[in-house]
Formats: sequence, structure tokens, C-alpha cells
Amino acid sequence: MSSPVWQVFTLRVSAEADPGALARILERFTNLNLKPRRVVAEWGINDTLHVQVDIAGLPAERMSLIAAKLNQVPSILRAYWHR
Repeated sequence: MSSPVWQVFTLRVSAEADPGALARILERFTNLNLKPRRVVAEWGINDTLHVQVDIAGLPAERMSLIAAKLNQVPSILRAYWHR
């Protein structure tokens, strides 16, 4: 079984077409001095920004807190994470 320290979580975020949305998503990690393993962002239909952030070395509770905080941002439509 893999170590929980190296377990990779994926955060998925859908946001409104706002130029600062990507920065607001990534600042959650910057404020915690965390470096994502990978960030993928693309514009979808209806001017929706879709962002995927892969990160390792966090407890699941911390990922839940990050997703909950992002869901409070007005321009964020949905944020959730999975293993």
C-alpha cells in the first residue's frame, strides 16, 4: 500500500470566465507554501474555466478544507477533490 505522504490528490474546479480565477485557485496552495505536481487549465463551453490541480503530501482533511474554501469564492462554480 502506498504511503499517505505520497498519495496524489486531484482537485477539480469549474469557474466563471474570470481572468483572475486561476490565480485565486492557485493562491490557496501558495498561501500554504505547497507546490502542485501538475496544473491543467482549459476553457470549456459557455465560458467556463476548468482547472485540475494534482498535489501530493497533504492529508485528506486539508484537501477538503481547500475545496470548501474555494467553493466560497463567488466566481467558483464547483470545487471538489478525489484520490
